Amino acid sequence: MKYPVREGLVKAQHSAMHLEMRDSYTPNDPEFARWRAGHRYGNDPAKLPGWWGSWRDLVGETTARGVLMRRARIISEPITDYIRYEHDLTFANVAAGEQVRWLPRRKAADIALPGTDLWMFDGSAVLFTYFSGVGEVVDREWRTEPDVVRLVSTAFEAIWERATPHSEYDPV
Repeated sequence: MKYPVREGLVKAQHSAMHLEMRDSYTPNDPEFARWRAGHRYGNDPAKLPGWWGSWRDLVGETTARGVLMRRARIISEPITDYIRYEHDLTFANVAAGEQVRWLPRRKAADIALPGTDLWMFDGSAVLFTYFSGVGEVVDREWRTEPDVVRLVSTAFEAIWERATPHSEYDPV
């Protein structure tokens, strides 16, 4: 399958965890440029970008099978424009069935973290995503070694416990 995250979600039976740790992604994203120019979503699904429908459908199908989808974001504060953009859009993730939490980086300083963003499926397969310095995806890698899975699981649960639910996080 060309899209490894989609592959992981289609195969997931009970859990999908997504950890994001960058303060900026895809800086040339046209949707981010629209947002910077003043476009806001205002919790209105009709204002979402065109690609959103396929993601919403995938999340809906995944959670309908009983898969718990959690997304945790470790962020610097004050937050970047990109994180503010993500926060503005996150209502849609939540409406689709994801649980999303935010953790300021200073509250994660004593957690042993993986070196890059990732997805973990069913507590057994980790998909690491490697980025360029400016936030473009460079490569992805599947890992299933027990030590890697344990590190990711332990880190994610510690993050999740400390993080603030989306509905309560104020990006100020």
